[in-house]
Amino acid sequence: MLSQGLGIDGLMTIVSHFVFIAIAFRAVRALRFDQFLKPNHVRESQVLLVFLAIAIGFAVSSFFLSVLSSARNLIYLIR
Repeated sequence: MLSQGLGIDGLMTIVSHFVFIAIAFRAVRALRFDQFLKPNHVRESQVLLVFLAIAIGFAVSSFFLSVLSSARNLIYLIR
C-alpha cells in the first residue's frame, strides 16, 4: 500500500513538472527576446527560452506540490 502511494506521488510530481514547464514555455514565448540578444543568434535564444521555461516551470511546480503536501498534512493538526 505504501509503495502504491509513493508511486502515485512520483507520477503526480512528474506530471506537475511537465505541465507547469509547458505553461511557462507558452508564457515565456510571449516575451520579445530578440530585442535583448545579439542579431543572428537564433539558436542561443531558443536554448535560453527553453532553460528559462524549465527553471520557472520547475519552481512553480515545486511550490504547488509543497502547498499540496502541506495541505494534506493539515489533517494531523486536527487529530
